[in-house]
Amino acid sequence: MPNDKILARSLGVLFGLGLAGIFILRRNLFRLTGGKDNGAFIEYFELLPPPPPPPPSAPHPLSGLTFAIKDIFDIEGFVTGFGNPDWASTHEPATRTAAAVKVLVEAGATCIGKLIMDELAYSIIGDNKHYGTPVNPAAPNRIPGGSSSGSGVAVAADLVDFSLGTDTAGSVRVPAAFCGILGFRPSHGAVSTVGVTPMAQSLDTVGCFARDPAILRQVGHILLQLPYMDVRQPRRFFIADDCFKISLIPTELSLGTVVKSIQKLLGRQVLQHINLGDYVARTVPSLKELQKEISDSNLGSLALLRTAMQILQRWEFKLNHEEWLTTVKPDLAPALAARTKLALETSSNLVPLLQKIKDETRYAISELLKNDSLLVMPTVPDIPPKLNTKAEALEVFRNKTLDLICVAGMSSCCQVTMPAGNHDGVPMAVSLLAKQGSDRFLLDTVLAIYSTVQEEDKVAADQPSIVSDGNSAAAELAKEKGNAAFKEKDYKKAVGFYTDAIRLNGNNATYYNNRAMAYLQLCSFSEAESDCTKALNLDKRSVKAYLRRGTAREFLGYYKEADEDFRQALIFEPTNKTASEALSRLKKLLYG
Repeated sequence: MPNDKILARSLGVLFGLGLAGIFILRRNLFRLTGGKDNGAFIEYFELLPPPPPPPPSAPHPLSGLTFAIKDIFDIEGFVTGFGNPDWASTHEPATRTAAAVKVLVEAGATCIGKLIMDELAYSIIGDNKHYGTPVNPAAPNRIPGGSSSGSGVAVAADLVDFSLGTDTAGSVRVPAAFCGILGFRPSHGAVSTVGVTPMAQSLDTVGCFARDPAILRQVGHILLQLPYMDVRQPRRFFIADDCFKISLIPTELSLGTVVKSIQKLLGRQVLQHINLGDYVARTVPSLKELQKEISDSNLGSLALLRTAMQILQRWEFKLNHEEWLTTVKPDLAPALAARTKLALETSSNLVPLLQKIKDETRYAISELLKNDSLLVMPTVPDIPPKLNTKAEALEVFRNKTLDLICVAGMSSCCQVTMPAGNHDGVPMAVSLLAKQGSDRFLLDTVLAIYSTVQEEDKVAADQPSIVSDGNSAAAELAKEKGNAAFKEKDYKKAVGFYTDAIRLNGNNATYYNNRAMAYLQLCSFSEAESDCTKALNLDKRSVKAYLRRGTAREFLGYYKEADEDFRQALIFEPTNKTASEALSRLKKLLYG
């Protein structure tokens, strides 16, 4: 529930005629009176559009649509909260309305309120220690993604037709993916950020969410303020194979429907496979210099690109907010406090190199995606983590996500994430990227293929998987290679081979069990838990799956669930020593 500071913000009433319409703050605040809004809203008001023009003039393009905004956008007369009550209490009401909000209201849409966000926009998880975590409508027991958490939830819960968020390092794309909706990050600089609290200006963008691709396109076109252009057909789709290998979701599930849809609409000839990491390594030479500066030879090119983005983000965040952080000393969540401490300790030494990397990346991706080409890649590496996942596990997940997110951030290109079916009852997402400045082309393409993707998803969901004898033999061979790599303690390589086996035959519990064991060795506990659950869906008497899932859950801090797994293992194997010892440990943790 909101605290007294939110209540004070919410009960003030402002009347005034603005450029776009009339501000009216509603007194019937649903969060305060117990109404259901999935915890997405922080305050309600109405920003009304101008009256419609008389016939025969066409109505405003967004007439009849409602939207809400992340609490990072200024509204004249209201305090912009930036996700933190100390920020709200130390800042005055805005004297202007953000340009992006104004243009949407002038186009006929009604803004109905402000939405919860992660503190200081410095997270992609979706939680907020002060205002709570909005409930993900698509997966209520999992995180909604952030930092535009309320923006994603409000659209997914059908509370508004569309919403505004900001995306610096995934803050639109991640919640859209986790909530099973569409999310648009425009090209850097394509949409005005006037009246938006800055996070890191080299990366900040104003993005939007919608359930309907036609609304996403319409809103996107208005935000972009571009002249009309004829719709162009894509000439090439590059499939980032290495990025889909990073993803823990089977490629045939997340990518299969998109590929089939493209083939159905445009033909097989437009598809081309690429190793994006290798391409970045070849075309962004300054990454090698960064590698020397940070003295880490183990990072691949995408991880290096992510590192460059993180350091640049820290530096610009420091420039924007150091004075406030050091003066006010705000109450921050532990993970954010650690992140801001790193930012405050960041020097400008590497900034010229980071800007050079950004320039090289922009040129490289623009060259790759010239002539109406698009890049297809996963938005996130896995389904959303469960609520109350340990901070350490979330940080690992965050870095893996940023390895994918950084491509658009460091190239300034535009990206749309769209739902691509479900995995274990949780939304999956795939992204399309276009070069910087090709936003209209990207939105037009998403609209053109979206309905076919959804049709293919339905067909795939209705069809049982069939494994041929050839695939079965190849899967066994891949499993044996995985076993050999595991014995050599090359656990990452083992995961790769077991993943190959699963792609060839996803109906074998042993493959998931083996990959789970390799994940445990890599301390990838969320992934191990997920694989054990899949193994148990296929073989409900698998003692190994219960033991390994119990181990993963114990490390993740899910002690009650771990206790249940080890007890189940003992039901099937009463003398199992591992389970007995684990239950003794958990008894102390659970009951003291």
